[in-house]
Amino acid sequence: MADPELVRFTLDNGLRVVLAPDATAPVVGVSVHYDVGFRSEPEGRTGFAHLFEHLMFQGSESLEKLAHFRYVQSSGGSFNGSTHPDYTDYFEVLPAAALERALFLEADRMRAPKLTQENLANQIDVVKEEIRLNVLNRPYGGFPWITLPPVLYSTFPNAHNGYGGFEDLEQATLDDCAAFFDTYYAPANAVLTVAGDFTVEEARELIEKHFGDVPHRPAPERPSFAEPAPEGELRGEQIDPHAPLPAIGVGYRMPDPINDLDGYLANLVLAGVLTDGDGSRLQQRMVHREPLVVDIGAGAGLFGPFEARDPDTFTITAIHPPDVSTDQVLAALDEELEKLAATPPEDQELKKVTARWAASLHSEHDKLVSRTLALGSFELLYGDASLVYRLAEKMSSVTGEAVSAAAKALRPDSRAVLVVRPGSGSVESEQEGTEQ
Repeated sequence: MADPELVRFTLDNGLRVVLAPDATAPVVGVSVHYDVGFRSEPEGRTGFAHLFEHLMFQGSESLEKLAHFRYVQSSGGSFNGSTHPDYTDYFEVLPAAALERALFLEADRMRAPKLTQENLANQIDVVKEEIRLNVLNRPYGGFPWITLPPVLYSTFPNAHNGYGGFEDLEQATLDDCAAFFDTYYAPANAVLTVAGDFTVEEARELIEKHFGDVPHRPAPERPSFAEPAPEGELRGEQIDPHAPLPAIGVGYRMPDPINDLDGYLANLVLAGVLTDGDGSRLQQRMVHREPLVVDIGAGAGLFGPFEARDPDTFTITAIHPPDVSTDQVLAALDEELEKLAATPPEDQELKKVTARWAASLHSEHDKLVSRTLALGSFELLYGDASLVYRLAEKMSSVTGEAVSAAAKALRPDSRAVLVVRPGSGSVESEQEGTEQ
């Protein structure tokens, strides 16, 4: 995809702005990314970043509860928000004529969301119901993004449940909310992105009008979440009363997504070589030739790639029949990784993977909402929104030797293995070293 025109500037209050004009359709996308995710939430307040995302839709300085919904939908638009390890995003996609409406809505809640006891209690109940629906009452709910980190990581930011525990959610107070907003929801801690059908001059004027007077507050110092890689294999077990079959989640530490992007991209290509399509190595070996598993997948990042700073996680998940043991699955996995480590994949195999990635990226970025969100997150995490449009080229330049080196780094003596067993009761994931 040819790079579109990108205009970047910063308001006096510290708000970073990315403009991506594109007149091919009369629509606009507006997003705000705040540099706070569930890794930044305070200990004892698991799930707080996600809870606060919900509160940002419950009214603001000038608008009553549900007004945000009404104004966007009456304009023919859509909206949402989501919480990630290291950022929280909010967005609208509307007809181009409604650009000012979207900017007003985002600026108004950046200035002062309506934090009331009624809203807090209501949204705690909403989040608890979301957890029941998506985690507690679903087969493999939270697997592996909730259940694998406490096995692989040892610090609270990296290991805790970002969805939150009910007890922590219920203890959240309005003072907690005010402190969280004051700390993290400053304009200097955010990126505003506007993409679609508008002129740069018009957008600049409207952004200055609506965001320029949001009071400046200093961005918080960003902590490091670094921790040492495991020195041995760590194992944990979970009983899942809804799971029809056993499952295994394997987690490895990845290269730094920001400061070692080339190494990170090699891991992305490795994931494709391992499990992307029926012709991939683990699919061929473990699904077709030796029916060890009924489903297997590999990926970079617990939420997908480019969602977090360091540390990030390479995951392999498999669902297998009851008569296949954990060790059988791990042995086949290790053999395939050893083959890749010893002999780099040939160009044809790499091109198949990178061509699929390029097609997927182009397809995603054709969607205005996906493009808007990607530009905002890359500006926030990488300081360079335009990197979005260079990813396909960078992926295609990953060599077989780089993929081989990535496979060599996925070692049995530095990983986490989570075993999911069907059954009743509850077994918490725990860390324990095992000798190799």
